[in-house]
Amino acid sequence: MDFDADWSYSPAPQSSAEVKLRKRYDMFIDGEFRPAESGEFFESINPATEEKLTEVSQAGADDVERAVAAARQAYTGTWSRMPAAERGKFLFRIARMIQERSRELAVMESMDGGKPIREARDIDIPLAAAHFFYYAGWADKLDYAFPGRSAQPTGVAAQIIPWNFPLLMAAWKLAPALATGNTLVLKPAETTPLTALLLAEIVREAELPPGVVNIVTGSGETGKILVRHPDVDKIAFTGSTVVGKEIMRALAGSRKRYTLELGGKAAIIIFADAAIDQAVEGIINAIFFNQGHVCCAGSRLFVQESVAAEVLEKLRDRMDTLIVGDPLDKNTDVGAINSREQLERIRAYVAIGQEEGGEVYQSRCSLPDRGFWHAPTLFSNVSQSHRVVQEEIFGPVLAVQTFRTADEVIAKANNTPYGLSGGVWTDKGAKIFKITREIRAGVIWANTFNKFDPSSPFGGYKESGMGREGGLEGLLPYVHLSTPRRR
Repeated sequence: MDFDADWSYSPAPQSSAEVKLRKRYDMFIDGEFRPAESGEFFESINPATEEKLTEVSQAGADDVERAVAAARQAYTGTWSRMPAAERGKFLFRIARMIQERSRELAVMESMDGGKPIREARDIDIPLAAAHFFYYAGWADKLDYAFPGRSAQPTGVAAQIIPWNFPLLMAAWKLAPALATGNTLVLKPAETTPLTALLLAEIVREAELPPGVVNIVTGSGETGKILVRHPDVDKIAFTGSTVVGKEIMRALAGSRKRYTLELGGKAAIIIFADAAIDQAVEGIINAIFFNQGHVCCAGSRLFVQESVAAEVLEKLRDRMDTLIVGDPLDKNTDVGAINSREQLERIRAYVAIGQEEGGEVYQSRCSLPDRGFWHAPTLFSNVSQSHRVVQEEIFGPVLAVQTFRTADEVIAKANNTPYGLSGGVWTDKGAKIFKITREIRAGVIWANTFNKFDPSSPFGGYKESGMGREGGLEGLLPYVHLSTPRRR
């Protein structure tokens, strides 16, 4: 194949007419949209253009207090007492409404976060709806989920989500909490609050009792207030390891339950007997999906020595075909970096990698003049001690090393403070079983990567967090289990 040929495509823009942005967005508390007590707002911008999209209410302590009080009242008054089958009907209704407004949600997700519309449309939104469908089915089957045990809701849950998958992470956390009879206060990331607020509109249209779902918007300080609130029973956090450790310190000695899904530095292992072309596509998806803004991104590549030259050549060729540009163009493979702050972090790590002696290769793409952009990047000639190998970059940057034996690559893959995910490409089932047994990671894919399903639990080891979300295991953090007394 001639990779020097013209790979240009005719523009295929997705219309943004589906989205009717308001000038200002208020918080969603007790079934109504309400402004912040302080009257303060912050700007939400489009990372692809650096243009202001809208203004969003900045929550303070008083707003968090109102939201938690509303959640408590709804918990004791209606939601925990509602028949489980009725709760399931509400979740089913939300899932259908997400499907009905999928185009609007996808466009807003792309505009607010910078991700390619193709990913938002085909992955994020369908998966968000699927999580509500899945847990709607579990709502009245908790006796089968925990045989011989009585499951009671935990109470009021505070849920803090990141900016890389705003709607999906909201669904990821809301659905199991609601199915098990909890009420909640959700805080979306400061840079991507809009789809969560659109979900609030869906919640209201679905006629959930007021106070069951509350959404407060604001900075990290808002999240700190929410975590420390004395009337919150459960904390669910997805974000950086640094913030996760702060939450653990804040909750030490308290009665609050918590689950933490934190950073990652996933290893991708390519054996010589792998289908090389398939493996290269898997690598591309593992690290450049969503601009590398994925906690389980395959940012460390280990290639068996005998095929290393072939894999690297094909990988560089494939990188050069990636289209970086307008997230709303359906041809786009790699969209905008979420924020200027994150872009500077990625650039700093690339500079560090070069200073440490790594050989850098960047795809031959042209970057737009405005917005936050970074070319897909590959580092070779790096070792275990390099910072680009050890530290989470959270961007489209891949570090490549070689290995000879399975035991060697297992030792290298486990040589990290993280343990969230991993991937292995091989034609031999025995190698797959060996890797999955010995790699210390919560999720390991075989001959694929970054594939998710609401029925599969997700979570990590070590500094990648604790607890599991998704699947039957995702119900556990939201229930108290007891053994019924025999008469």
